[in-house]
Amino acid sequence: MALLALLLLLGSASGSAPGPQWPLQRVPVVWPQQTEERPAPHFLQPAQLELSSSCGPECHKRAPAPSYWDLRQFLSYETLHSSGQLTETAVGIYGFDAEAFYRPPAGRSRRRRQIFGPDGRFSIIGQDFLMNYPFSTAVKLSTGCSGTLVGDRHVLTAAHCVHDGKNYVKGAQRLRVGFLKPRQKETSGGNGTEPSKMKFQWIRVKRTHVPKGWITNTGSANDIGMDYDYALLELKKAHKRRHMKLGISPAAKQLPGKRVQFSGFDNDRPGQLVYRFCEAGDETYDLLYQRCDAQPGASGSGVYTRMWNRRRRRWERKVIGIFSGHQWVDLSGTPQEFNVAVRITPLKFAQICYWIKGNYVDCREG
Repeated sequence: MALLALLLLLGSASGSAPGPQWPLQRVPVVWPQQTEERPAPHFLQPAQLELSSSCGPECHKRAPAPSYWDLRQFLSYETLHSSGQLTETAVGIYGFDAEAFYRPPAGRSRRRRQIFGPDGRFSIIGQDFLMNYPFSTAVKLSTGCSGTLVGDRHVLTAAHCVHDGKNYVKGAQRLRVGFLKPRQKETSGGNGTEPSKMKFQWIRVKRTHVPKGWITNTGSANDIGMDYDYALLELKKAHKRRHMKLGISPAAKQLPGKRVQFSGFDNDRPGQLVYRFCEAGDETYDLLYQRCDAQPGASGSGVYTRMWNRRRRRWERKVIGIFSGHQWVDLSGTPQEFNVAVRITPLKFAQICYWIKGNYVDCREG
């Protein structure tokens, strides 16, 4: 039954009747205004693959809505170059409906996370699957995280994979992205089942963009910063694979089956791509809580779904969030564990799309 559910989630739709549809949303403009050089980073601490926070779902919901000036600060960003140069860019925001913060998406209350019984993850084996879309969009970072191809030379991942909130982590300057490929000596019929028959081919990162919302607010991985746990990597050369489109995150109740899915490189299964899908739970304007089984190493994976595009009259799979990982929350002395993804909101979509395209004209449809 689990395999059948997997195939239904990934397979093409049949028939002419559309199912869940991508909502039509107005996309604002996040426009860079001024760039200044910053002191060189230290690159001393290793990347932390698990985060801790004292702020859970209800805490985030009670947080005051950010002002326009807060948003400008949070969406300003740093760019780390492979040479070690660091710059900071201030941005302007145009065409954004601030009332959106006062209309949080309707969601069900999140149950406390338990051990979910049998492991619900699937190791994707066989070149026919690994080398084809959508699994071929999953990549591994040299710092130990995962990421998703979102452009010809761009990878979306979690900010904590490259920056600990205080400084860039060890390995961020010489960051590499790994693409799972068959070994050259492989001579079988093309669908081997052993992980040893695959290897990583690595491409160096040219530039890394991190929003100031993560850097400004996460000296101790605290409250607001979790909303901005995302980063975009620009590779030194094109990867020549099909990438996944960006999408603005719908409300959880609008998702097909109220489910999300993502693929990453969990540390407990070395060299294997691990896929999972699960029910979406509680949500805030910026965060989506879900019950997907995952281990360290999956952080930074692109959370995606597949819905009907009414304008283009076709089904489209899009990245709607970034898996931040397990977050341990201390609630009145009782630790609780949450699986959290950062939702791609209209503002985040506009920012990330601009980083990829270099203009806002190509970023009007989310």
